[in-house]
Amino acid sequence: MDEIREKKVGIRNDMVKMIEGYSDSEREAKTKQIEDRLFDFANFIESRIPLLYVNLPTEVPTENIIRRCFTQNKIVILPVFDKDKKTVSLWKVDDFARDLKPGPRGVLEPDPNRCKKVPLDRVDIAIVPGYAFDEKGGRIGSGKGYYDWLIPELSATTRKVALAFEEQIIPQIPMESHDKFVDIIVSDQRIIYKI
Repeated sequence: MDEIREKKVGIRNDMVKMIEGYSDSEREAKTKQIEDRLFDFANFIESRIPLLYVNLPTEVPTENIIRRCFTQNKIVILPVFDKDKKTVSLWKVDDFARDLKPGPRGVLEPDPNRCKKVPLDRVDIAIVPGYAFDEKGGRIGSGKGYYDWLIPELSATTRKVALAFEEQIIPQIPMESHDKFVDIIVSDQRIIYKI
């Protein structure tokens, strides 16, 4: 168990260094390719109520994806995680600038005073962050377990889709019993269906 955790820490550190090594223009170009591929992806086009995320600095940026969803009349849902209770709640966001506030993880989260709570079963596609992935759908997240709590709560028919820079896709992710898989990975170069 400790060996797997150590491997995950090493992979996370490698990914952080790699992503921090991108120039601004390289990161912007890769992000734009991911966005365009996502918005051309049939499962995403057909979705009405996507669960999205506000990214950490080392994850694929999502602000523009969220804003594009508003222009396409999608109902944007963002999570709020309670670390102590190990729970997640989902909130409908109508305005990126007004409806979000800084959360305890250091990223913007929906402000419950401005947003409406949404049941998990309303989500028809879940966009999931991560530090590294493999072609089997294995993923390494931030190490806090937030999405390992969330993914099993989603309907079996809800597609779990990761966004990744191509370099974040590695041959094999060391998985533990509590780790959860994604169904599809959208990178700047391709769409990968879990094999």
